Amino acid sequence: MGRWSGVSLLFHQISKSLHTTPLKPFFFPSTYSTISTHFFNPRTFSALPSRVSIDTHDFDSGSPYLGQTYGFEAKEGEDIGKIPIKAYFLSTSINLKSMQAANLSNVIPATSRSSNYIALRYGDIPSKATGFGVERNPCCSRYMVVFQYGSAVLFNIEDHEVENYLELVRRHASGLLLEMRKDDYTVKEKPQMVEDMEGGADYIALKTLDTDGVRIIGSVLGQSIALDYFVSQVDGMVQEFADINRGMEKTGTFTMDKKKLLQLVGKANSNLADVILKVGIFERSEIAWRDAKYAQIHEYLWEEYEVTQRFGNLDFKLKFIEVFEFLIVGAFLAFICCGMHFIICIR
Repeated sequence: MGRWSGVSLLFHQISKSLHTTPLKPFFFPSTYSTISTHFFNPRTFSALPSRVSIDTHDFDSGSPYLGQTYGFEAKEGEDIGKIPIKAYFLSTSINLKSMQAANLSNVIPATSRSSNYIALRYGDIPSKATGFGVERNPCCSRYMVVFQYGSAVLFNIEDHEVENYLELVRRHASGLLLEMRKDDYTVKEKPQMVEDMEGGADYIALKTLDTDGVRIIGSVLGQSIALDYFVSQVDGMVQEFADINRGMEKTGTFTMDKKKLLQLVGKANSNLADVILKVGIFERSEIAWRDAKYAQIHEYLWEEYEVTQRFGNLDFKLKFIEVFEFLIVGAFLAFICCGMHFIICIR
């Protein structure tokens, strides 16, 4: 056989083999497959350590998840995300209408008729595709619930970012405090939990955290930090009245300025009204009324922060101040009446 005849026969055999042998399908590596599955199965609210991520702009409370990691599945009982929460009491009043108008693109539509707060959502970082697949940048969503009485509760906002968000609130606040009050809390997401929630030391674990969950947790933390402020105010008044009492005991005379006394009396009377009416300490959340899951979260946090007991202590101190006020004002008026009677007698 000649050289070219041999080469021709070889190519003929190769061609025949290619036509008769089926090609095997090509599979991507399992890691890329996992990432692709999660990327094309978006969820509403997802959390990684110290991050919360959201894949859509659907704010409906029925949207399922605030927690899912990428590239691995959570084991039973394992928390897949920790969401830091920071509560601040920074002023005595916040204009919610002007704040909402200035942040329309961030406002989450309300799911209840309550008008003493607004919930806002900030910051998305989109995913991007590369030549090797999908590079996942979690949509780092941050949440802020702002209350008319002066509290702001921040979800998934790092310490170095806090001041920027509080500045957004200060622009619409009046009666700014010289020293803010602050509290920290944490939500852990455990999708494999049997129950909807479970409590722990300075945290609450949930299957998922949706926007109504943000509202419920924000409402209790906002009320708690506001109550802390009013308790400190009443403690200051109790101390002031105690000083007055000690002075009267030593000197036998009442030397306090009349105007200052009346201001102190008015301040004591207004504190209880502020806690009940402005803070709405006894108003049950409409969200909690509608769904037992949120009612359970509300009840747990209410007990965790001992709101009922702390309000009871505040009420007791205010009643003590009222009695003291009555005695002092009565003595003050009696002193004035005696003085006027003495002047009349002289004339």
